Amino acid sequence: MKVRFRSLVAIFTLLLALPIVGGRGEEPDKKDKQKEKVVELMRKKLKHSQLTLEGVTVGDFKKISESADELVLISRDAEWATIKTPRYEVFSNQFRDNPEDLIKKAKDKNLDGAALTYVELTLTCVKCHKYVREVRDARLDRKALPTLVRAEK
Repeated sequence: MKVRFRSLVAIFTLLLALPIVGGRGEEPDKKDKQKEKVVELMRKKLKHSQLTLEGVTVGDFKKISESADELVLISRDAEWATIKTPRYEVFSNQFRDNPEDLIKKAKDKNLDGAALTYVELTLTCVKCHKYVREVRDARLDRKALPTLVRAEK
């Protein structure tokens, strides 16, 4: 009788915990759609970053300005904020500032300034992506911790 009662309690507890383990109660479709939106934003960012580089390389100030303007718009999208931390906010602000500087450099026809700002933009992206990977890895490690502790007992 005790074994059956314990089994029922264990099953009941497991059923209650499933929404928590499965992603804080969010539907899988919602998480997948969010991830798809972020992936699409990153593809757009890459496309317009490449177009900006092309503009810098050939001295096309119109292309630099238009591509940088698209980067500013992308960074204002609500889906842009993949994690909510102060450090991520700093990276986002830097990324927003870099294209605005590129637009200014293109307007002034300052190719050397645009090239330097493009390098700063690229470094901001690399640092931010590295940071996001570190945060996600840390979160994954934290999620695995209870499993590891249980396995050691």
